[in-house]
Amino acid sequence: MKKGTIVIIVLVILVLFGGCQYNSINKASIEVDKSWANVQGAYQRRADLIPNLVATVKGAADFEKSTLTQVIEARAKATSIQVDPKNLTPEKMREFQAAQGELGQALGRLLVSVERYPDLKANQNFLSLQDQLEGTENRINVERGRFNETVSTYNYKVTSFPNKIFSGMMGFKERGMFEADAGAQNAPKVEF
Repeated sequence: MKKGTIVIIVLVILVLFGGCQYNSINKASIEVDKSWANVQGAYQRRADLIPNLVATVKGAADFEKSTLTQVIEARAKATSIQVDPKNLTPEKMREFQAAQGELGQALGRLLVSVERYPDLKANQNFLSLQDQLEGTENRINVERGRFNETVSTYNYKVTSFPNKIFSGMMGFKERGMFEADAGAQNAPKVEF
């Protein structure tokens, strides 16, 4: 065989191999985007429930204004942070998680404070919203877990050999994952 023919065959093999690797990494990238959309959908559901929960609590109890204000402000902050799924850096993920964590803490304080109001605890609207909020928190946890699995698969493809060579040339880079908040291993303190 001629030297030129061998070079052409090697180039064709490299192009085909690179194309296959690109398709594989691109598919994983699309899965990460889809998974992130599911996470955002779960967080949006929580944000959508909060005004109804606050209105129900406000209408059924002479409630502490500061607690309601904290929930409203935390919701506004959490919904204002927009994260591009193509740029899920660890820093952006921490910023997003911090805002969502503040909202979760404010909701926790709201629900703990409700214990002081027996009429509110018996209110069917409140009980329904509380159940929906609990279900939403579970959905968020499930979607975050699925997201981390998807990102883990994607990051493995991007960083393993020989994909690492092709992924860098094609602009694919590692993406951030959800991490437990500092102190998450400690149970929250509830006082009445």
